[in-house]
Amino acid sequence: MTNPPPPYRAVILCGGSGSRLWPLSRELLPKQFIRLTDDRSLLQNTLLRLGSAGAEARPTLVCNDAHRYIAAEQALELGIKDAEVILEPFARNTAPAIAAATLRAMRDGEDPIMLIMPSDHVLEDGEVLRAAFAEAYQAALQGALVTFGIKPTAPLSGYGYIQADEPGAMEPARRVRRFVEKPSPEVAQRFIDDGGYYWNSGMFAFQASVFLSEMARLAPKILEQVQASVAIGHGENALFHLDGPSFEACPSDSMDYAIMERTDSAVVIPLAASWSDVGAWDAVWGIAQKTVEGNSTTGDVMVEDSRNCLIHSTSRLVASVGLDDIVVIETADAVLVAHKSRSQDVKRLVEIFKTQHRSELNHHREVQRPWGSYDSVGQGPRYQVKRITVKPGARLSSQMHHHRAEHWIVVSGTARIYNGDKQYLLTENQSTYIPLGEIHSLENPGKIPLEIIEVQSGAYLGEDDIVRFQDMYGRV
Repeated sequence: MTNPPPPYRAVILCGGSGSRLWPLSRELLPKQFIRLTDDRSLLQNTLLRLGSAGAEARPTLVCNDAHRYIAAEQALELGIKDAEVILEPFARNTAPAIAAATLRAMRDGEDPIMLIMPSDHVLEDGEVLRAAFAEAYQAALQGALVTFGIKPTAPLSGYGYIQADEPGAMEPARRVRRFVEKPSPEVAQRFIDDGGYYWNSGMFAFQASVFLSEMARLAPKILEQVQASVAIGHGENALFHLDGPSFEACPSDSMDYAIMERTDSAVVIPLAASWSDVGAWDAVWGIAQKTVEGNSTTGDVMVEDSRNCLIHSTSRLVASVGLDDIVVIETADAVLVAHKSRSQDVKRLVEIFKTQHRSELNHHREVQRPWGSYDSVGQGPRYQVKRITVKPGARLSSQMHHHRAEHWIVVSGTARIYNGDKQYLLTENQSTYIPLGEIHSLENPGKIPLEIIEVQSGAYLGEDDIVRFQDMYGRV
C-alpha cells in the first residue's frame, strides 16, 4: 500500500517591525497587522492566499510574544480557529524561526512539504500563483530547497536579486546561481537587461527532513539551539512558547545567509505576478490606486493642485495645496511629512525615537489589548482620561495600583465590577470609584461591547504601575 503524498504545511513569519512605515506601523502593532492596502491586514491577506497552495488547513504563525493575541485574533476573524502560534522570546531572524516551525511540523512523525511565507508582503493571487505553488511542491518532493523569484519590473535597489540558470531537467524550477543583495540602480538595470535575474521574494518551499538535513550540515549551531528550545518549550491550547534561554543563545541569521546561499539544492521558481514587500511609503504609493494626478488618499483628505502624493488620514481632515511627490501620514498622536524619495529614511527617525524613549514608537493612542482596547483621550498633570472598550465575555486582569485612583463611568453595555471584596453590576450612565491600592477588575458579561470612560488621578499614571494578581491571558 503506497503512502499518500505529504501535505503542504504553511508557515507565516510574523516577526517584522515595519519601522519605515511609521507612524502607522508601531512596535506593538507592526505593519503585518495593519490594514494598509484594503480592509484586511497584510497578515490576513497572506492567510487567504494559502488557499492557492491547498495549505489553508491549520497554518502556523511564528511571532513575537507581544503580538500573540493580535495574530490569533486576526486569524479568527477569517474563521481560522486552529492556527498554531509559535512564540519567539527573542528576535533571531528567519532561519531559527523557520527551523522551529519545521521541527514542530514533524512532531507527530510527519514529513510535510513546508511553505514559508512572510506575513507583510503584497502578492497578486490567481492562477499564476497556484501554478507556482504546484511546481514548487513537485520540486520539493525531488529534494530541492525552493525559493520564489519575482520577475523584476524596474531596477529597484531596495530588493535582493537571484540569478538563475537556464531551465533544465527540473523545468520550470531553475538552479540558483547566486544571490545579490540590494545592488545599485545601475547594476539592477543591467540585471534586467541581461535576463535570468529575479527579485528575492522571501518565500520558500521544501520537504521538512531535507531542510533539517541541510541545516545540520550548514548551520548546526542554529539547529542545535532551536532543537533545545522546542524540546524544552511548552504549549497551551494553540500557543507554543519556545524556551527562552535556549533561543536566546541561538545565532541570529536569515534563511538566505544561513542556508540558501550555501546549499547545492537551491532552485528558484519564477513568478510573474504583481508583488511588493511594501517596505516603505514610496512602495505603498507604488501599489495604491491613484487619481489621474497620481495622488493616493485614504481617510478624510482634501487635495488641491497636488501631484504624485500619498496622503493618509486616520483621525481628522488633512488638506494639501501645491504638493509634489510628498508623503503625509496622519494618526491620532503623530504626523509624518516626507518627500517620497526619502521614504527609506523614516527608519532613521525611528532610531532617534528609540534614544528618546518616545511612546509614539511603541503604540498608537488607541492601544490593543487581548480583552479589547483603550484610547488615551486626554491627560495633564496628575490626571489621565481613557476610553476603554471590553469585548463580550472578556475580563481585565485582577490588579492594583500604588500611585493612582480611578473613576469608571459606563457609556454603553454592562460592566461587572470587582472592587476589593465587593462585586456589582453597572449599566449605562452609572459610575464607580476605585481607591488607590484597592484590588480590582472589570468584566463584560454581556453580548455587546462594553465602553467606559476611566478617569485616573494620582502622582504617577504610567502603565507600569500595575500589579497583577490574576489574568486569564497569562500576562505577568
